[in-house]
Amino acid sequence: MSDPKKIERPRVGRMLAGVCAAIANYANVDVTIVRIIYLLATIFTAFSGAIIYFILMLIIPEEKNEFKIK
Repeated sequence: MSDPKKIERPRVGRMLAGVCAAIANYANVDVTIVRIIYLLATIFTAFSGAIIYFILMLIIPEEKNEFKIK
C-alpha cells in the first residue's frame, strides 16, 4: 500500500517560503499556475493573500532534510 500524500514545503524550487510549490506538488500541477492564481487572488482580495500565505507558511511543514553523508 502506498504512503498517504503529504503536503510539505520543498527545500528546492521555491521562491519565498515554498507555499505555492507545496500546493503545486500536492495537487500535481505546475507551480507557475499556482503562483499566477495566488497573485491574482491576492490582488483582487485587497492583499489578504499575503496574510493567508504567512499562515500557510506556519502551518505547512518543511520537508525533512534527507541529506546523506557517505
